Amino acid sequence: MTENLHAHTTIKSAVTEDHEIARITDLNREYSEANRATGRTAAIPPQILRLAGGSALVGTVLLGGRAVLAGTLSTAAFGPLIEMPGIAMLKLSRLGSTADQYQRAVTALERVERLRELPVEPVEGGRPVPARQVKGEIELRKVTFAYPGRPPALRETSLLIPPGRTTALVGASGAGKTTVAKLLMRFHHPDAGRVLLDGTDVRTLALPDLRRAIGYVTQEPFLFDATIAENIRYGTFHATDHQVAAAARTAGADAFIESLPDGYATRVGERGAALSGGQRQRIALARTILGDPPVIVLDEATSAVDNETEAVIQQALQVFGKDRTMVVIAHRLSTVQGADQIYVMGPGGRVAEQGTHEELVTRGGTYSTLWNLQSGKANGRTPVTGTTGRPLR
Repeated sequence: MTENLHAHTTIKSAVTEDHEIARITDLNREYSEANRATGRTAAIPPQILRLAGGSALVGTVLLGGRAVLAGTLSTAAFGPLIEMPGIAMLKLSRLGSTADQYQRAVTALERVERLRELPVEPVEGGRPVPARQVKGEIELRKVTFAYPGRPPALRETSLLIPPGRTTALVGASGAGKTTVAKLLMRFHHPDAGRVLLDGTDVRTLALPDLRRAIGYVTQEPFLFDATIAENIRYGTFHATDHQVAAAARTAGADAFIESLPDGYATRVGERGAALSGGQRQRIALARTILGDPPVIVLDEATSAVDNETEAVIQQALQVFGKDRTMVVIAHRLSTVQGADQIYVMGPGGRVAEQGTHEELVTRGGTYSTLWNLQSGKANGRTPVTGTTGRPLR
């Protein structure tokens, strides 16, 4: 349950709710069997108490009987003494069991009630959207959205992402770039305005179909405590080993996977703890590539990889992303310089500039300033280069 709650973004993006329900059902059955075994073990202490009570009764009869025969104890007082050990032990055992069950029930009820109060997504209804029919045109029309208790992340933001092209969103942290992706995936709904896919409001589309049509790779992808192959295959369970390997090769992950002792059968640990951040990102990217969606959203998906690996991934994505709509969200401008169109976003989701990399650099605006800073050309200085001849970052 904890893993599912942490992985809600991955589960929703892959539309694997039914798979997780079946998995939890199996795990719950195993837990029930273990719980029954624990219950049988827990039944031993009460039996010991009853044995102690019976022994006390025998001792009371022997000692009390001798006292009655000796005349030091009256028969009227001896009667209640016989019953007292058994009654005391029975009450004590019941009191402990009742208190334990009461505490368990109260704690469990509080947790269940908190879960029941969470909003539920509509899994039915909406217009069906077969992935093969999605062209990939994305538009935001005067969208305003604010997270609870915060100023608007987007304020009447409008932008158009053409189909079959690569569009980049850049800008300072908090400019609403990731919010755009979340609104498109319907993780949130705009407070005002509309988010359109191929000219249709995403709120009118069938939610599972919408998410199958969009491959979403986050900056901090979630990996399950399973093998590398199972993590790549997640959401596309019918994929063959050859297809998994091809997806990993496109994502630039095949080299490090094959260097592992168990290869694709290597378990990654809880939340992918056995892998580095860049390796986790490449596996998540391979998972999306294997799903073959018509729209791909990369939210800082290569931020944790080195420049050479990033170059390999970009070259592969150029081939894979041909005729697909790709939305690249990045802080590192080297990631987006090959995009067909770049939106530079400012506070409140305001579009400060737009154009190609060359146009924005020559324009001398915000993008040009950021590019000069990252390339080491700020204040007219010559970039410092390493042994490879590339600017040091």
